[in-house]
Amino acid sequence: MLRSMYSGISGMRGFQTKLDVIGNNISNVNTVGFKKGRVMFQDILSQTVAGETAPTSTTQGGINSKQIGLGVGTAAIDTVHTGGSAMTTNVPTDLRIDGNGFFGVTQNGQDPLYLTRAGNFYVDGDNYIVNPDGMYLMSTAAEPIQLAADATKFSISQDGTVMQVIGGIPIPSDYKVAVVKVANPAGLNKAGGNLYEYTPNADVTNTIDVNYLSNALPADPTTGTGSIIAGQLEMSNVDLTEEFSEMIVSQRGFQANSRIITTSDEILQEIVNLKR
Repeated sequence: MLRSMYSGISGMRGFQTKLDVIGNNISNVNTVGFKKGRVMFQDILSQTVAGETAPTSTTQGGINSKQIGLGVGTAAIDTVHTGGSAMTTNVPTDLRIDGNGFFGVTQNGQDPLYLTRAGNFYVDGDNYIVNPDGMYLMSTAAEPIQLAADATKFSISQDGTVMQVIGGIPIPSDYKVAVVKVANPAGLNKAGGNLYEYTPNADVTNTIDVNYLSNALPADPTTGTGSIIAGQLEMSNVDLTEEFSEMIVSQRGFQANSRIITTSDEILQEIVNLKR
């Protein structure tokens, strides 16, 4: 069987994977806090037909090896954690991190702890600040943030401090919004619902759980976590112009690899017809 046919098959598989990732990016172009993905390729181990030889003084020159490539493979499917565009909403529970940190949320105030860049929170019937799935926004005290029952207004400052107006007097609460800094954000796993879950490759120095929030830094640009901007949301970092360009390139690459298979098939047909 011709090697080119297997190379064409590997190319079609690779570009199909790339189109899958591009399709997911485009479908989430308006998803709050979404981070786009990208596919990186690498060549497959080549078949060595003849090895190289070193030059021997002045009697014989060196000869390069002869290798035939066997196609392409997927090297990585990365999550690109660049900042998304800001959308102003003026809603006090809409939060945007102007930096590299993550919000910490949990289902019941206990482990597992999930990380998110989506800051579309709201206040539930028990005065807790929660996300659209009802998961609690956690504080640096490793506790869910709950507003006072007699608070008439509240705001969140850039360092995450929750300010409440009680009896017409602004009073800072004991809560500060926890901002988690991860050494390798691309090492986090997407868990759905705009959430990320911890993996050992994300940060080998910390096990990110609820207790870890006690050591989490308040929002501060000097520490790399960034500032919290209330009344704004971070939108997706998907660039439609780039995605459509990559989609065209992937489509043409898929077509070109299919032509390799077609041409290889025609050559095999010619070989079969030699007997006639």
